[in-house]
Amino acid sequence: MFLLINSRLRFFAVVAFLFLTACHRTPQEKPLRVGMDLSYPPFEMINEHGEPDGISVAMARALSNELHRPLQIENIPFIGLLPSLQTGKIDLIISSMTDTPERRKSIAFSDPYLTIGLGALIRQGAAINHIEDLNRSDIRVAVRQGTTGQLWAQKNLPCATIVVFEQEATAVLEVLQKKVDAFLYDEMSVWKHHHEHLLETRALLSSLQQESWAIGLRSSDVALRDQVNQFLQTFRKEKGFERLGDYYLQEQKKEFAQEGMPFVF
Repeated sequence: MFLLINSRLRFFAVVAFLFLTACHRTPQEKPLRVGMDLSYPPFEMINEHGEPDGISVAMARALSNELHRPLQIENIPFIGLLPSLQTGKIDLIISSMTDTPERRKSIAFSDPYLTIGLGALIRQGAAINHIEDLNRSDIRVAVRQGTTGQLWAQKNLPCATIVVFEQEATAVLEVLQKKVDAFLYDEMSVWKHHHEHLLETRALLSSLQQESWAIGLRSSDVALRDQVNQFLQTFRKEKGFERLGDYYLQEQKKEFAQEGMPFVF
């Protein structure tokens, strides 16, 4: 009888231990759920093997390794990233997102990891040579929904017609088909689209404004923000950003440096 009772006690002790262990898993054991819009090469994209790829993906993998947490990438449309973070669907946003006062009203940001300017892809033949030329009643300007290009246009181009698109590719096509006169987007993308369509476009790379990209997270996740900032500091010190830039953005880095345009990891 004593042996039976003792065996039962050991059994219940093991069950209780397993239960408590499951209920008190450390955050490091949970997947790091990172949201990004995989339609923005070379930062966020799907490669030829159908897998997430790009600078932001490489950053997310390095961060998950540093935190000893398995990585889970969630492909979410750009305008859905903030709501997904707020509702707890994801833990972080790593999606070339600009740290703005407006966004800081709903989420927090890490230290910045890249500085870039806002530019404009101009259709060939449009009478646009300076920033001021965009603000005319006869000018149609395309922007991508939820981006700083849209915010800048709404604030600074009261006379122009602002046309909002959900996808970058659609906005570029509108320029090529001469349905709009310009597309406001980051200078790297403007440079890329211009070089892909040299006869149909011009690039206005005079930095309508400078922007800093950062990792988004919930304001309540103070410990995670400290970990992310420490990772960014170490990653930069170990030249991780420099290696990513050389691998994914070699041509852009070289030309931007020659033109004296901001491109700083």
